[in-house]
Amino acid sequence: MIDPQQAQPPGPERPARAGAGEAGGVPGRRIAALAGIGAIALAGAAAFAWTAGWIGPERLTSQRFLDTMEAGGPGHPGFRRAHPKGVCVSGRFFGTAAGRALSRAGAFAGPPVAVTGRLSIGGGDPLGDDAAARVRSLALQLGGRGETQWRMAMNSFPFLAVATPREFHRQVVANAPDPATGKPDPAAVAAFLAAHPRAQAFQAWAKSAPWSDSWANTQYNSVNAFYFIDADGQRRAVRWSMRPQAPFAALDAGARAAAGPDFLVTDLERRLASGPLRWDMVATLAGPGDAVDDPSRPWPEDREEVVVGVLELDAATPQATGACRDINFDPLVLPAGVAPSGDPILSARSSVYARSFNRRQREIALGDADQATHPEPRP
Repeated sequence: MIDPQQAQPPGPERPARAGAGEAGGVPGRRIAALAGIGAIALAGAAAFAWTAGWIGPERLTSQRFLDTMEAGGPGHPGFRRAHPKGVCVSGRFFGTAAGRALSRAGAFAGPPVAVTGRLSIGGGDPLGDDAAARVRSLALQLGGRGETQWRMAMNSFPFLAVATPREFHRQVVANAPDPATGKPDPAAVAAFLAAHPRAQAFQAWAKSAPWSDSWANTQYNSVNAFYFIDADGQRRAVRWSMRPQAPFAALDAGARAAAGPDFLVTDLERRLASGPLRWDMVATLAGPGDAVDDPSRPWPEDREEVVVGVLELDAATPQATGACRDINFDPLVLPAGVAPSGDPILSARSSVYARSFNRRQREIALGDADQATHPEPRP
C-alpha cells in the first residue's frame, strides 16, 4: 500500500455491495454510479465506527485522509486517487486441493472462477511513466456479478513502511510535494524516517530490490494478513502472494532509461498474444510469534507455504471502458472461509477506498471525467 514515490493506498477502493457498479454501457454505468453514491457514503461512515487511532481528539477520517492525498498533486477527475494508471485484465482462477484443505472459500472448490482484475503502477498520474514507477500492483475480483466475490489488492512490495493508519497519514504528509520545488521537503522526509525504523527498512527494499521488466513476471503480495477457515472451523493466519510462472527478468537502470512510458502495456499485449499468463497463489502460514496484525513486519522466510490456486489471465482491455473501471477492489470483500485479521490498515484501506470510489464515480456520473472514460490513443 505504500508507494516509495508517492505514499498513498494502492489503486483499489469499496462499493455498497459486492457486484455494484458493473452496469454495461456508459449511460448505464453513469446511472449506476449515481444510484450507488449515497450507499457508498454510508458504508464509508459505518466503517469508521471503529478504533485504532482513526477516532479521537484529532479524528482521522477517510475524508481527511483522502483530502491530504489529493492535496499532493493536480486532480484527475474520474481516476482512482492512487495508482490511477492501469489496464483491465480478465481470466479465471483454479483452486487446488491444498487450498480446499485450508479454506472453505468457494474459489478453492468446484469449477474455475471468473476473474476481473487490474494491473497498475504506483504514483498519482494516470499518464505516468511506466519506467519510473517502482511499485506495481494487481487487483482481482474472483466471482462475477451476482456471485459470491473475493476481492484482493496486492502489491510488488513485500511489507509496508508503517503499521497504523495514523503513521501512514504522517507519511503522506511528509512526502507531500513542496509547491516551490514540486518535490517532498527533504527535512520532513528525514524526520519521518528517523521516527519510523520500519520506513527505513522499506526504503532500503525500494533501493536494493531488482525491478522486474514486466507485469507478467512480477510477484504480487497481499502484505496484510487474513485468516483461512476450513470446513471444520479451524482458522489459520496467512499472507498470500501471486507468484509468476513467467521467469523473472530484471530491468536495470539502463533499460529503464530506454523504455517507453507505456512499455508495460505493450509488453503485456505482446505476451497475451502468445497465450495466457499464469501465477501460482501461494499462502504463507503464520508461525508462533509472527506479527499477524502488523503489515510492516515480514514473516520469517522458513514459514510453511502452500500453493492454493492458479491465476490465469488471457485478456487485457483499456481501463477507460473495461470492466475493472467501476470495481472498487476493497480487500474486505471476502467470501465465507476467509476473514480479516486485526490489522488496522485493512479497515483503513477499506474506508479510504470507499471515499475514493464515491468521489470518482460522482465525477464520472456528472460527466466531468472525459479522460477517465475514453481510451487514450495508442501510437
